[in-house]
Amino acid sequence: MADAGRSFWKGHLRLSLVTIPVRMVTATRADQKIAFHQIDRKSRQRIRYLKTVPGKGEVKAEDIAMGYEIDDGEYVLLEDGEIDALKLKSRQTIELVQFVSASRIDPMYFDRPYLILPDGDLAEEGYRVIRDALAADGLAAIGQLTLRGKEHLVAVKPAGKGLSLETLHYAAEIKNIDTVFEGIGTEALRPDLIEMARELITRKTSEFDPSRYKNHYAEALRALVDEKIKTGKVVSVDDDKEESASTVVDFMEALKRSVAQGGPRSRTQDEKPSKPSAKAAKSGRSAGRVKSTAKPATKSGVKSGSKPASPARKIAG
Repeated sequence: MADAGRSFWKGHLRLSLVTIPVRMVTATRADQKIAFHQIDRKSRQRIRYLKTVPGKGEVKAEDIAMGYEIDDGEYVLLEDGEIDALKLKSRQTIELVQFVSASRIDPMYFDRPYLILPDGDLAEEGYRVIRDALAADGLAAIGQLTLRGKEHLVAVKPAGKGLSLETLHYAAEIKNIDTVFEGIGTEALRPDLIEMARELITRKTSEFDPSRYKNHYAEALRALVDEKIKTGKVVSVDDDKEESASTVVDFMEALKRSVAQGGPRSRTQDEKPSKPSAKAAKSGRSAGRVKSTAKPATKSGVKSGSKPASPARKIAG
């Protein structure tokens, strides 16, 4: 198999009792993006961004912790080791818990595309079986995956000879379009206007071919850069760099056992986990709490120093 690029995640694709080692690569090409650096005109040096605190200055990386805000100016500190120790199945396994028609997923929910490859020759058979089974019925598999400290909803579907994975937005992350568009009129329009619009649309209707479209802005920027190179408008910049295995089982046997027993039932998105007791919640908030030295701002409708009804709201830093 040809090298598809550096893998940034390795784990398993699981369908009931069937577990397939897989690796994931990006689906987009970073070399096609235009990137700029900020340069100080006078000193001809790269501008760097430092992490600082008032009255102290720059903070070393080893002195930085993640802060989970539970009230204005109050945080629970979390260390990297504590976060890494969280026992989430989705850190190493994509559990396929639901199958839906791929065409029925609203494109508004799609976030970022990736490609999934079998991790090793022995994984290819199971990988291809799942690919072909999804393709036969035009289905996408829904699951969850933890990447970069966040658990994502994902859709796995056939893509050419392989499988693609698309991270999805959760329902709570999407705006209510009925509310956004509530000011737009609903009265009937003139039929002849709609027919003329349909005629124009029909004339330009064809199969989608992304290769027809060029990034004109990127091309113009490259041309501008090339022109400056030809005319000798190149400067030297001080750019000091900052020092900065799976058990393989018989696939057919696992597939037969899964079909025979119907597979274990997984909790769906609509099923909420049981809430912790009030005592446990209070204990969890007390542990590791720190008081911010900064004076908290009073928000509208919230008294300074009041406690929230639920634990923390957001990650700081």
